[in-house]
Amino acid sequence: MYINGFVAAVPADNKQAYKETAERFWDIVKDWGAITQMECWEVDVEDGHTTDFRRAVKAEDGEKIVFAWVIWPDRETAKAAEQKMMEDPRMEGWDMPFDGKRMIFGGFETLVHKGK
Repeated sequence: MYINGFVAAVPADNKQAYKETAERFWDIVKDWGAITQMECWEVDVEDGHTTDFRRAVKAEDGEKIVFAWVIWPDRETAKAAEQKMMEDPRMEGWDMPFDGKRMIFGGFETLVHKGK
């Protein structure tokens, strides 16, 4: 498995708009091979001593942290989907409900995967 992970600061008032954007995003990524998408809204995010989620994305007053990821079968599928999504007309004209310049993201290979 290959994971694209994201952390973003979203204005609290934009929670519903963010949810709608995430649902719209799923409609696209699943068509290009994604297995799972998780979008998690801050409930209990504490400030750290040295660094934390808020500092990582330069969160401002009134913003909530979103922790999200998309699971792909492998890196090759994720990379191919990235290119296809850039060309997908469904990605045009989005009004993002947060400042994407402060979002952090990256791609990760699975090191340990446990569960029921």
